[in-house]
Amino acid sequence: MNIIYVLLSISVVVALVFFIAFIISVKRGQYDDTYTPSVRMLFEDEIIDSKEKSKITDK
Repeated sequence: MNIIYVLLSISVVVALVFFIAFIISVKRGQYDDTYTPSVRMLFEDEIIDSKEKSKITDK
């Protein structure tokens, strides 16, 4: 029964270490997307239906 307490405490410590590492990496900007904004202008615009075009030109 004692081994369960040891394994449980070790797993909680490991989970806390990974959680702290995750929080630190988020605060340092590890997951910031710096690539997408620079290539966003290269993507195709959405295709507008002919009905929507006529509504736009009628105004």
